Amino acid sequence: MLRDDARLPQDRLAQEALLLATKADIQGELDRLRAHIAAARKLIEGGGAVGRRLDFLSQEFNREANTLCSKANAVELTAIGLDLKAVIDQLREQIQNVE
Repeated sequence: MLRDDARLPQDRLAQEALLLATKADIQGELDRLRAHIAAARKLIEGGGAVGRRLDFLSQEFNREANTLCSKANAVELTAIGLDLKAVIDQLREQIQNVE
C-alpha cells in the first residue's frame, strides 16, 4: 500500500491509518477504569448502602474490560484483559454480599 506505484489515494491512506490508530488507542478505557476505581473507593469509604451502586460500577468495569479485549492486538494485552475480567467477576460476587 505504501509503494510509489500503489493506486491508493494518499488521503484515503491517511484516513485508514487514523482509523487503525484510533481503534488501537486504549487510553480512554484506562482513564475510565481509573475513574471507576476512584468512584468505587469513595463509595466504600463512605459506607452505608452501597451495594447497588457498586454493582453498577462493576458493570462499567466489565464494559471497559470488554473493550480493552476487543482492541487488543497483542497476546499480552488480551491476557491482562481476561485477568481483569476474572477479578471483576470476583468483585461482583463480593458485591452480592454487601447491603
